[in-house]
Formats: sequence, structure tokens, C-alpha cells
Amino acid sequence: MDLSKILNKDQRKSIMDALLTPFSWVYGAGVWLRNTAFNIGLLPQEEFDVPVVSVGNITVGGTGKTPHVEYIIEALYRRYHVAVLSRGYKRKTKGFILASNNMTPRDIGDEPYQIYRKYSGLITLAVCEKRRKGIRELLRIDPNINLILLDDGFQHRYVIPKVNIVLVDYNRPPYEDRLMPLGTLREPSERLLRCDMVVVTKCPTDLTAMDIRMMKKNLDLFPSQQLYFSNIRYADPVPVFPIQSPQLTSLQWLRDDDAVLCLTGIATPKPLVRYLRQFSTRVKVMHYDDHHFFTRRDFGDIFKVYNQLEGRRKFIITTEKDAVRILNNPYYPPTMRSAIYYIPMRVGFLEMEGPNFIESLVEKIDEQHAE
Repeated sequence: MDLSKILNKDQRKSIMDALLTPFSWVYGAGVWLRNTAFNIGLLPQEEFDVPVVSVGNITVGGTGKTPHVEYIIEALYRRYHVAVLSRGYKRKTKGFILASNNMTPRDIGDEPYQIYRKYSGLITLAVCEKRRKGIRELLRIDPNINLILLDDGFQHRYVIPKVNIVLVDYNRPPYEDRLMPLGTLREPSERLLRCDMVVVTKCPTDLTAMDIRMMKKNLDLFPSQQLYFSNIRYADPVPVFPIQSPQLTSLQWLRDDDAVLCLTGIATPKPLVRYLRQFSTRVKVMHYDDHHFFTRRDFGDIFKVYNQLEGRRKFIITTEKDAVRILNNPYYPPTMRSAIYYIPMRVGFLEMEGPNFIESLVEKIDEQHAE
């Protein structure tokens, strides 16, 4: 019996909520016990002499963490000797690994690889599941490091950061969310009160003063906590594989009779899809799970759909995170390299009263470091 044909959307949601609520209670109890163990000292925490800046989130995926880490790197690498430490989610390796030029996303993870590929020679980057061990190894290898960015470190309480930054998706505010698996919260929303800076990401370009006031009211942060608002800004398309004469250097050049296959393996593809549809009415979407490593069979399916597109010209457009996995994938056919492009994603902070985000961050780093 197909319940979707008998029950309406609200009825199906009520049933799923009833089924998942006990699991959410169990998950919440586990989170509470873990945090209590840290709070009373049953689980060890370590603070380092070198300032550690944690950039994390309170929900599962999709808050724009990687572009915000890159924003901080670009602003601070001239001022500090920066190292980035990540867990290296979905990599095929274990333990501490220092990034080098001969590695691929399978060795260190797609997001760390993307960061290393951009800033190689400017920063040191490593991955390690055990962050305390990772920090010790980084400092042993390069004692000149004087700032460590801890990627996705909010829940990793074994390390006490000097500055704790948490990203919150404007479209999924924590006060309207619920604990997993009922919602996407990794921790109760009140845990935001233990961070130093909150950044509301993916804000609309037409964000109003009223929207900002309502967000401030609903988040209900302490006066000592700083709140910032950022949005995503897409750049012109870039070929995934270097080619001498790319056909597409601006989405403005797309015509009504051009067709686009939007290929993604990220948590939230909708913003990119909406952006592409501003330039072309012929956008077909193929979406895979976040951090997906494409197989030979996947590419068979992808190019079957691509070949069925009807258009004067046809392009595959993907994300920067997907591009680094495709670039190193042996199953991507060489004959199709000229067809695929990625859209770089950048962060912009909205103008607010008071010091800007980087000024505030530097002040906190230097103050903490002086202590």
C-alpha cells in the first residue's frame, strides 16, 4: 500500500515525526551526557599556547563553512603563519596526514584538498581525526605556526579554541530546527551561547534591517557575543580541466537555446540551481550525496542525460567542491573535458555598525594570545 497516495503531506509529516521523536530523544540524551562529561572534567580538554580559531556549525552540512575558512585565510595569511587542521571527512586514509602536492581528495578529503590547492605555499594544511594530536604534530613539524584554523571544530570539545566561530544558515535558523533525526541540529540551539562569534550565512541580497532585528531577537545571544551576516557570491565559470579557449567565460553569454546540466554532490544544491536558472531556462539537475566520489557508472548515467539535452550548445556546470573530485577522477572521459565548468563561490559580509568581521577576529586572536 502506497501511503503517499492516501495521506496528505501534513499527515505523512505527523507520522514521520512520531516515528523519529524517540530517536531524537535518545540522540539528545547522548549529546547532553557528552557535554556534561566535558563540563565536569570526565573528558579531557586541552588549550594550546598557539591561538586556535574554530570554524564550525550547529547543524548538519550546508552552512558554507569552506568558503568562510577561505575568507579568513585570505584575510590573515599575510599577518600570521596560518595552519588549517581538518578531520578530512570521507577521505580514504586514517591518522595524521600533512597535505602535499602529490595528494588527491581521497587522501585528505575534498574540502581540505580544495583549500590546499588554492593556498599551497601560503599556509600549512593537515588532516587528523584526533585534533589534539593533529595540532601537536603541526607544531612539531613547523614551530613557526602562530595561528591554527580548526575546520568543523564546534563539537570537538577536546580542544579549547581561543576563538569559537559558529555558522548558522539563514534559511534554516536553529530556533526553527530540531535535533537529529527530526531536524538537522547536531546540538540544542542554546549551545550557541558558548561561542564567541555567530555568522548568519547565505543571507538574501535584499536583507532588511527588520530581518536583522528579528534574527538577533530570535537567536537571543549574550551581549558579549558578536553577530555577523554574510552571503554567497558566485564568480564566473572556470573550466574544471585547463583548456586554451573555453567556450563559457561568463554565464551572461548563455543564450535561450543553450542547455546546462547542473551536476552536484553537495549538501544544499538549491542556491546554485536558482542562480543558474537566472541565466538559462534549460537547466537539468543531477544531484548526488554530499562528498560523493563519482564512479564509472555515475559518469555513464551523467553523460546519458547530457547527450539527451537539447540545445545549440551544452555545458555541465558543477560546484568547486565537486570539481576537485572530478579533476582527479580516472573515470571522467577525456573527450568530455571541454564541456565541464565549475562556479567559484565567495563570501561577502554585509555592512554593519561597529568593527567588521576580520577586525573583530584579529582583536580576539591578539587579545587571547596576549593572555
